[in-house]
Amino acid sequence: MDKKLISFGHGYTARELARRLGPEWAILGTTRNADKAGALRAEGITPLLWKDPIPTEFASASHILVSAGPDENGDPVLAEYGAALARMTPEWVGYLSTTGVYGDHGGEWVNENTPLTPSTKRGKARVAAEAAWQDTNLPLHIFRLAGIYGPGRGPFAKVRNGTARRIIKEGQVFSRTHVEDIAQVLHASMHAPNPGTAYNVCDDDPAPPQDVIAYAAKLLGLPIPPEVPFGQAELSPMARSFYAEFKRVRNDRIKEDLAVSLRYPTYREGLNALIALE
Repeated sequence: MDKKLISFGHGYTARELARRLGPEWAILGTTRNADKAGALRAEGITPLLWKDPIPTEFASASHILVSAGPDENGDPVLAEYGAALARMTPEWVGYLSTTGVYGDHGGEWVNENTPLTPSTKRGKARVAAEAAWQDTNLPLHIFRLAGIYGPGRGPFAKVRNGTARRIIKEGQVFSRTHVEDIAQVLHASMHAPNPGTAYNVCDDDPAPPQDVIAYAAKLLGLPIPPEVPFGQAELSPMARSFYAEFKRVRNDRIKEDLAVSLRYPTYREGLNALIALE
């Protein structure tokens, strides 16, 4: 088996990619939780506890995926495994970043050539992490992800239990992306490496968050949650930071360079698919 993937931070998105790649791939997935090692093994993933050395058989990995985000000390993967990675010669390295690196653009459209001007601490940390990975000699591909949803991650549970809120901030929209579309973008890039390239991964329809909640309620046949003005909403600091930035994200590059056809071009297709799974 010559196709080997090391997945640093083998979580929600990486697991979807692993399902797409199938059993012909050998996949090593890191976890900080020893209890999760058994779950990874059950999925056909070779588990690696964080900070343990990379096994010899994966030192020749052909592909590397980095899902782990930066912390207060910078990028944790480079800090812990940078020396080992410097000795490796993979054909493809994918770093999962966020569209938050663009910052606030007053609702204007941004693309991969837009200057990175984040206003939040989290966004600034991502810009620094992207730069740190770009400073390596690895064949790096950056994927700037919009808000991720998919099986087990959607608005239905909150609508059902009555905790969903339709927070209204005039003109605010968010881009989002279904996890299956992220996996197909990653897979397409793995088949057509172009080191040094960044890709925005999002759907075609930046939409007001209150519209998504209303559509979910409609699909469930439940009352649409009432509107809550943004100024009156009780939000965590992280949630409030999302509303501090307002932009629309273009995804032309994944279509033109990787020939990706989104399975879920808007939240409507995505939510309909999720409700069908239930």
